[in-house]
Amino acid sequence: MSDWTDAGARALLRELYDEAVRVARPEAMLAAHLPAPPEGGRTLVLGAGKAGGAMVAALEAAWPADAPLSGLVVTRYGHMPPGWAERPHRVELVEAAHPVPDAAGQRAAERMLALTRGLTERDLVICLISGGGSALLSLPMPGLTLADKQAVNRALLASGAPIGAMNTVRKHLSAIKGGRLAAACAPARVLSLLISDVPGDEPSVIASGPTVPDPGTCAEALALLERHGIALPAVALEALRSGAWETPKPGDVCFARAEARVIAAPRQSLEAAAALARQRGLAVHVLSDEIEGESSEVGRVHAALARACRRHGQPFASPCLILSGGETTVTLPPPGRGQAPGRGGRATEFLLGAALALQGEPGIWALAGDTDGIDGVEDNAGAWVTPDTLARAAAAGVSAAEHLQRHDAYGFFGALGDLLVTGPTMTNVNDFRALLVV
Repeated sequence: MSDWTDAGARALLRELYDEAVRVARPEAMLAAHLPAPPEGGRTLVLGAGKAGGAMVAALEAAWPADAPLSGLVVTRYGHMPPGWAERPHRVELVEAAHPVPDAAGQRAAERMLALTRGLTERDLVICLISGGGSALLSLPMPGLTLADKQAVNRALLASGAPIGAMNTVRKHLSAIKGGRLAAACAPARVLSLLISDVPGDEPSVIASGPTVPDPGTCAEALALLERHGIALPAVALEALRSGAWETPKPGDVCFARAEARVIAAPRQSLEAAAALARQRGLAVHVLSDEIEGESSEVGRVHAALARACRRHGQPFASPCLILSGGETTVTLPPPGRGQAPGRGGRATEFLLGAALALQGEPGIWALAGDTDGIDGVEDNAGAWVTPDTLARAAAAGVSAAEHLQRHDAYGFFGALGDLLVTGPTMTNVNDFRALLVV
């Protein structure tokens, strides 16, 4: 397909990203999962996550106007649905910080627990949970401060630990995560509607599982902290060693009336993008929606696969589209080593690794982006790689290798005008990666 232009390739990849996001937006599927209002009881809505605003908006639109409804949901700063503040609402929506928690998130968590007091078996609690909820629900265990939680969170984010491991720690240092919110809601019925942003879609990992049983243990959390050299205050060390901060486990009576449903997941978004690409006449290969690992290394592996397809027709014949999802990581050097911190997230670092491995291979374009519209803590969702990425960088005096060394993928792609900027998408089903090979 020699008639592919750079503009055409970029447009297709952006169209596929937009389709992946579209099918994961709450208004596309949430109403179908809502139960009938309880007879003789009230309905309380609680929630946290980057998709929290869109989820509560979809719920309010579908809930009967004459049925009681109240509650509190916390989302990330800048993630209020358009026009939200100008309309009346039955559920309150507040904002807090992500990925490092702040006092607003702590206040929201305290208020949520207060709202659960007095619930009865006649009542229904609908919990709207999505990625980012772990940082947004920041309620430290007794004896810990918010500053303690912030320090641990920063260290975990820089450690390169996979999301499941990070959340094992977060759950055991939290008074609301790891099933503790469900325990507070008992004996009411609890229905959790989840948008998954984690490999494997395990409910106990999504937002650190505030309403589902936690299979992890204090001992596992302590071992992970020790493995990554992350310090804890003495009170937390003693509580983890003794098991005093153990979370509710499978089979606990507090989950007797609790149900969790994953209503949107990475695989669904990848399959939607694949279906659209097939309509455009491309052969599509979905590698996995559970890929983890160091971002730049995963990028190099994807690049090697794309080059093999183009040069040798193996393992896939070109033209084709290669899709993958999951959650990679960026391991940052310890502070104080004299290296100025760079900017960027896992999607752009993936692409920088891929660009270096492709070495200007013709006929290969790539897009990677986080489906929440925010790559790390920047204002971009991701970026593009094109066959002339390295040539344009060299002409501009920009070194891909140097930018990767200092983890400054944002600076590299920003200098080329190749950042993908979407703004908050109001959903989050993790990384989206697409490589077009022609």
